[in-house]
Amino acid sequence: MRDGFISKLKNKNMAYLHSETSSESSVRVKRVAFILLDHFSMMSFTGAVDALVTTNLMKSNTAYEVVVVAAQDRSVLSDLGICIEADVALSAFDLNQYQVDTLIVCGGLRVRPQPMPILRTRLKQADSQGVVLGGLWNGAYFLAEAGLLSGYQCAYHPDGRALMAEEFLDVSVSKRSFIVDRNRLSCAGASSSLSMMIEIVRSDCGNDVACAVEEMLSCDKAIEAPDISTISVDQNGTLPEALQTALQLMKNNIEEPLLMSEIAKWVNISRRQLERLFCHHVNASPSRYYMELRLTRARQLLQQSSKPIAEVAVATGFVSISHFRNCFYQLFEMTPTQFRKLCQAGSTYE
Repeated sequence: MRDGFISKLKNKNMAYLHSETSSESSVRVKRVAFILLDHFSMMSFTGAVDALVTTNLMKSNTAYEVVVVAAQDRSVLSDLGICIEADVALSAFDLNQYQVDTLIVCGGLRVRPQPMPILRTRLKQADSQGVVLGGLWNGAYFLAEAGLLSGYQCAYHPDGRALMAEEFLDVSVSKRSFIVDRNRLSCAGASSSLSMMIEIVRSDCGNDVACAVEEMLSCDKAIEAPDISTISVDQNGTLPEALQTALQLMKNNIEEPLLMSEIAKWVNISRRQLERLFCHHVNASPSRYYMELRLTRARQLLQQSSKPIAEVAVATGFVSISHFRNCFYQLFEMTPTQFRKLCQAGSTYE
């Protein structure tokens, strides 16, 4: 496994280990509160929360706690007609008690952008305490109305951009689907809340964890979702055709791996040419990349199935279980058995 190239898939795979693998003292907790306005966008809300909850299932140095605040009473009606029971009503929401790090206003298509004195007061209090503020859909209106978006960029639903531009001359309304501008967050609609929160996860937890969360929650955006999602190079349509074909051959032949000479023959180039393509575009030898691809499949099977380790080894092209254990250990610095135990511990997280 040590051939002079950096590992392409190790960190990506290790992100799937639950945060309990780190010592408790090294994991910081961040509390994110969502203020739900009547007829809020359920999809915006769940997308944002899902990013945080999924991060808690990863090997992350940050864990998130979610607080749900209802703008009126303890229960609030979403745009889907589903009633959500909140942790606290806005009138009883004490920032000192809950000690939130981030406060996000959840708007929606049917949420009317009009002043709400109690919301304005809570937002100003939060700002004075250094809390990060955000808005989903048209939630940014309420930040702007409270004078808390002056000099900031914000994302806003296209139907309301004219209103924002007219009412708040000191706010830069962007055409982007989401914006993270210093300590202000905003997204334009239902689909972009997930992307916005993944950027927060990236800032808090690092790129590997953010990519793992994005893979888990966004894997079905494309027409076809690959069985093994690896690295961005796989999605790069500008790669040489021979390399694209070689990558696909590797993905399609995990249980019975091909020889490098066979792959080179399939793509009609020499083995040396194949090695040069991988070194230049992937920064790994083809054999190294292929091995890590197979071990990625092994990680998936260990994590998602109860297959015996011997069967996992066979399913990923290893004829010797000792060889499988050795290769797995070299990549993950733990045995397959240890990896599975850590994954099982993570699945009980609450």
